Amino acid sequence: MNIIVTILVVVAGIIALLLIIALLMKKEHYVKREIIINAPRQKVFDFLKLLKNQEKFNKWAKTDPDRKEETKGTDGTVGFIYSWSGNKSAGEGEKEIKNIIEGKRIETEIRFVKPMSATASIIMETESLSDDQTKVNWSNAGILKYPLNIMIPMMEKHVAKDMDVSLSTLKNILEK
Repeated sequence: MNIIVTILVVVAGIIALLLIIALLMKKEHYVKREIIINAPRQKVFDFLKLLKNQEKFNKWAKTDPDRKEETKGTDGTVGFIYSWSGNKSAGEGEKEIKNIIEGKRIETEIRFVKPMSATASIIMETESLSDDQTKVNWSNAGILKYPLNIMIPMMEKHVAKDMDVSLSTLKNILEK
């Protein structure tokens, strides 16, 4: 009986410690990655502003090839919404184009429903380095409420790695 009580006290102590740590941690997450693509800026921008094209290189979109997709509005314009529902890995949510600065910047909001409720701001920017070379910056920022914020350091590392894979795939697509 004493062993069970000891185990329960230890487990309760670990949970309490994690909750205290989460109280002290930041609630905002931010990841920014970049890549240089050997293609003209306008070609890169025109590809990126279409959310359906983003699904061709986005690692997360490829986790469930059978997921259900819906769209509302005109792709590549402010107000367009792309939603999905898939397996446990793909989850459920939607992306909405919030703002476009033609040739330079696409701002979207991503709203996850599953596996957990969360919202983030996604910004993709293009910058000409030469006539045939473009730098793409991709950022992901948002807030995770307590106690989920304890996952931010691990999430930022994981998201950065996945963004790098996605940007590499984008580069391969646009340099063909």
